Amino acid sequence: MAEAELKHNRIERRTQVSEFQHSIFVLRELVSKDFKLKYRRSILGVAWSVLNPLMMMLVLTAVFSYMFRFEIENYPLYLILGNTLFTLMSNSTNGALRSIMDSAPLIKKVKINKIVFPLQKIVFELINFATSFIAVVIVMVFFRIAPTVNIVFLPLLLLYMVLFCSGLGMLLASAVVFFRDIEYLWSVLLTAWTYATPLFYPADLWPEWLAALEQLNPMYHYITYYRDIMLWNITPDLKMNLMCLGFAVVQFAIGLYVFRKTERKFVLHV
Repeated sequence: MAEAELKHNRIERRTQVSEFQHSIFVLRELVSKDFKLKYRRSILGVAWSVLNPLMMMLVLTAVFSYMFRFEIENYPLYLILGNTLFTLMSNSTNGALRSIMDSAPLIKKVKINKIVFPLQKIVFELINFATSFIAVVIVMVFFRIAPTVNIVFLPLLLLYMVLFCSGLGMLLASAVVFFRDIEYLWSVLLTAWTYATPLFYPADLWPEWLAALEQLNPMYHYITYYRDIMLWNITPDLKMNLMCLGFAVVQFAIGLYVFRKTERKFVLHV
């Protein structure tokens, strides 16, 4: 009896490993397909991931630093850091939101771990973020801002962001299958979230009550973390790391729970 149970456990472990390897293969192929589709018939190709944040930085710098006279040291770098990190969140969640719906033909025909579809969008945008980091480096070189030892915290920040965006992406991907209006509502919420986060203005413009409310905004903390290590040369303390990790883990847990509870019904509604 014990021998039969041991054999069963071995077979089950092998099956789980095989399924995981298959999911990784599918994830890699889907990300590769996204790259080919995004840059198809584009002359500059991946270079747009560098040019786009640079051009946005120039436009917003012209508008906000001269028209509104924000006195922020090294404002272009302040701006591009906030913009690129927020873009990682907005693009990845927007992509994840429709990932299940857009993969309906594949889901109906092939047995596949459905979680790879929203995660594919997160990985794809993370690679785009890595490419756009070249634009950040260009701005740092232009303003003669040398990276400090605090840059070692960047992988940790990206881990927080991946967990947070994955959880939010899975939650949205599940919700939109059953409630199509989520897609339009999310677009409005993202716009509001953009202006509620100090991307192009200083946080000290807020009144006291709004500053207290902003502590509930995860992107405020992630962007502050990013600027601290890249611009202000501030080492993130334990409280900052625990707060960022807390937002990430809670959001990931909620997204994963909802996704796993609803994924069996996807095929009936896509």
